[in-house]
Amino acid sequence: MPFVRIDALNAGPDRLDALGRAVHEALVETLGIPPGDHFQVLTDHDGAGSTLRYGDYLGVRRDEGIVYVAITMRTGRSPDRKRALYRRIAELAHTYAGTEPRNVFVTVTENASIDWSLGHGAAQYAPPS
Repeated sequence: MPFVRIDALNAGPDRLDALGRAVHEALVETLGIPPGDHFQVLTDHDGAGSTLRYGDYLGVRRDEGIVYVAITMRTGRSPDRKRALYRRIAELAHTYAGTEPRNVFVTVTENASIDWSLGHGAAQYAPPS
C-alpha cells in the first residue's frame, strides 16, 4: 500500500502522468504491489507561485528537470529490493517522461500496519485484536 507524492518543476499534465505511470510500474515490478494499489498525489510547480529547490549534493548535478518522489509504505522491504525500486523508477522516468536519471530524487518512509486507514475510518491492515 504505497502512498506516492511526486513533485516536478514545470512538468505539465502529460509529464506528470508519465512520471506517475513510471513510479507505479516500478512499484509493481520490483516490490510486487497489486496493480490496483495506486494512490498518488502529482504536483506541478510553476517556479513562481511554488517551486522546488535542489543542489549538487554528493556530486549529482541536478537541474530544473528535478523530480522528487516520496513514497510512504509499510516496513519490510530489503535494501536490495529498495535499490531495485530506485533504479527502475529512474529508468522508467527517463523512458516515459524524458527525465534524466540524475534528476530523479527518491525517498522512502516506512511505517507500521496500524498507521494506515484506507477508508471507512478503519485500520484495514491492523484489525482489532
